[in-house]
Amino acid sequence: MRRTTGTRLGRGLGALIATATAAVGLAATPAAAAPAAPAASGQTVQPGQTCTAADLGTRHPIIKTTEVAPTITHFKGWYVTEGSTGSQSVNTNVTETISVSVGLNGTVQGSFAVEALGSVGASLGLNVQVNYTHTSSTSQSISWNFRQPGYYGLYEGTKKVTGTYGSLNCNRSDAGGLKWTEGPDTGSYTTFTTLEEGAVRCEDKVPANSIMAKAQGLLDCGSPAATAKHPAGPVPSAKADQAKRDADNAATAAKAAAQSTKATQAAKPAPRAALDCQPAVYRIDVPGKPLNWSAPLLANDGVRLRESNFFSAHLDNWRLCNVTEKNGIIEASLWNWGNGGCATIPANIANQEQAYLTTATCGEDDLQRFYIYRDVPGSSKVGVQNKYTGSMMGHDRYADGELIRQYSSGRQDGTGTYTLTGV
Repeated sequence: MRRTTGTRLGRGLGALIATATAAVGLAATPAAAAPAAPAASGQTVQPGQTCTAADLGTRHPIIKTTEVAPTITHFKGWYVTEGSTGSQSVNTNVTETISVSVGLNGTVQGSFAVEALGSVGASLGLNVQVNYTHTSSTSQSISWNFRQPGYYGLYEGTKKVTGTYGSLNCNRSDAGGLKWTEGPDTGSYTTFTTLEEGAVRCEDKVPANSIMAKAQGLLDCGSPAATAKHPAGPVPSAKADQAKRDADNAATAAKAAAQSTKATQAAKPAPRAALDCQPAVYRIDVPGKPLNWSAPLLANDGVRLRESNFFSAHLDNWRLCNVTEKNGIIEASLWNWGNGGCATIPANIANQEQAYLTTATCGEDDLQRFYIYRDVPGSSKVGVQNKYTGSMMGHDRYADGELIRQYSSGRQDGTGTYTLTGV
C-alpha cells in the first residue's frame, strides 16, 4: 500500500517514513523514564565547569530525565473490500492532543524553555518541537492508496517526549572559584516529534515500540468486526474509544491541576506574623555604578533603578529575612525598609517573560522567596533568582527609572549581576 499524492505537504515525509518502518525498523525509545545520556546531553554548559561573576545572574537548563513514547493523535478503523481498493480519503478521529510546555505555565515562555527543549532534542537525537504548539484537536483527513482488501487502522501519530529538568546556576564553589552548579529549581516538560501518518493492518509485521505498532494496538484484531465479512467503510474500535477516554480524562485532570495552581497564584499571600530579618541593611547596586534597586511608593509600580540621595527615604534599603542556606545557596525574602513590603513578582503576570519586580505585603508565598548566588568570598557580587518562577532578576538597560524584571535565562550580557552593598 502506498500513500496517494496531493495530500497535506507538511506530512509527506511522515507518510514516507510510516510506509518504510516495516523495512527499516524505526522504533521509539521505550516509554520508561531514564537520565539523559551525558555523552550526548546537548547542554550548552556542564555542571562543574568554570563560570565568571558576569554569569551570576544567568542560568541554563539541565535535563534530568527523558521519556519517549509513541502516541497516536488521530485514528480510524477502516474496512476495505475487493471492490473498494484504491485511493480513498478517510476522516480520522482525535485520540489525544499534545501541547508543548515547559514548567508550570502550560506553554513555552522565554529563552530558558527553548534551550531546555533544544537540549532534549540533542540528547535524544530527535527533532522535537521547541516553540509552543499542539497537535490538531479536530478530525484529520488522511488520503491512502489501499492496494489490498482488509481491516486497516488509519492513523496520525508522533513520539511524545516528556521528562524533568533542573537549572545550572553560577555560584561559589567549596573547591574555590565559581562553578556551574545545579540549582534548587526543577520542573517538567512535554514536547513531540514530527507527525507521521499511515495505515496498518492486523497481519502486518511492524517494529515493536513504533508509532505504527501503537496504531496497530488500537485495532480490535480478532474481534468479529475485524474477522467477519464487513461492508466497506468505518469499523468501530473499542480500544481506540478507550484510548480517547483515557486521554480526555488525563487532559481534564491536568487542566484542573493548572486551574488550581492559577487560583493559588491569584490568592492573596497569607500574612506573616513576623519576619526574622538579619540586622545588616543593603543596597542592591549595579556593580561600579550609582544606580540601585529602589522600591515603589505606589502599589501599581515596580522596583526600579534609582540613584540614592536624600529623598530616597530608605526605599533603596533592603534586608534579608527568613534566611536559609542549602548547598551554598541562600534562600531569603527581600524586605524593603522604605515601604515595609517584600519583593515579589505579581501573581497575575508571574508566567510572563520580563514580568516586573515589585513589593507587596509580606506573606508565605514562593513568589516572595529568592535564591541568591554569590561570587567568591570577599566579593559582594550576586545573582538573584525567584523561587517560584525560576527566572533571574535583571534589567534591560542601564538607565534611571528602568524596571527590574525577570528573565527566564537571565541577562547574558551580565546585567543580571548585582552587588549587596552594606549600608
